[in-house]
Amino acid sequence: MSYIPSDSRYDSMLYRRAGRSGLKLPAVSLGLWHNFGGVDALENARKILHRAFDLGITHFDLANNYGPPPGSAEENFGRILKDDLKSYRDELIVSTKAGYYMWPGPYGEWGSRKYLLASLDQSLKRMGLDYVDIFYHHRPDPETPLEETMGALDYIVRSGRALYVGISSYTHEQTRKAAEILKELGTPCLIHQPKYNMFDRWIENGLLKVLNQEGIGCIVFSPLAQGMLTDKYLRDIPPDSRAAKPHGFLQKDDLTAERIEKIRKLNNIAAERGQSLAQMAIAWVLRHPVVTSALIGASRVEQVDDCAGALQNLSFSDTELKQIEKILEE
Repeated sequence: MSYIPSDSRYDSMLYRRAGRSGLKLPAVSLGLWHNFGGVDALENARKILHRAFDLGITHFDLANNYGPPPGSAEENFGRILKDDLKSYRDELIVSTKAGYYMWPGPYGEWGSRKYLLASLDQSLKRMGLDYVDIFYHHRPDPETPLEETMGALDYIVRSGRALYVGISSYTHEQTRKAAEILKELGTPCLIHQPKYNMFDRWIENGLLKVLNQEGIGCIVFSPLAQGMLTDKYLRDIPPDSRAAKPHGFLQKDDLTAERIEKIRKLNNIAAERGQSLAQMAIAWVLRHPVVTSALIGASRVEQVDDCAGALQNLSFSDTELKQIEKILEE
């Protein structure tokens, strides 16, 4: 049976403008970093994407190296897009990135014009697309001149390969310089994608201020700290969880006794708010006006529902914020 999206998909989703651009993104976006690769079940990925779109999540975020193996998340997304979502392409925001290792030799990673253009052409082929809506430089390159990397992003827009460009994991100093170069070239920096959650708050030390001043949007990844900010690890490490998998960034050693105790206390505050811990963690990152969207991951359809439910309560009292700060500082 062919997929038909819900007629009510736009009724409850909140859409926020990315910086000073004309583009709005759903407050909750879906990332395909995990659970969409060649090692994962395609039909489960299909169900997750269907449910996300039914809930008004129109933004799907990928990268050339997402899998594993690298490239397989884009291939699987391309299959599902062709089979189920092709007629809805103009309702979708599809993004991808390049910056990490993809193939051997000196042209297979970082930020050269050679690598970025070749990688995006490969990504478009894997997904079966003529263009992506947003293309990111995935990480700063310590050796390639920033002018070359930003010049490549400008050319990518002018050549029709992407509608907008952004950067990921740049410091506030690098972000300001990148924005200046792109502005001079005539292709504004649309958005920055940094890691941000209750346990990793580096963007509060300058980056949020720069994004606000430059009119750049912000979509934060890992708002749930790779799943730590959920009720999954309140007691033990489930065998199907990220921490139990051999691949990925969350390891068993990350879940120390002190960290688990903080998670339990935060979970108590969430319960008092009538939310799951995941919902409160998403609402917490969205409390900043400059944050356009929270980028979630999901291994099950139910997790998409839970995360989207965060939008039902995005406000925090001063008392709640102080309680959270006290827990995080312990």
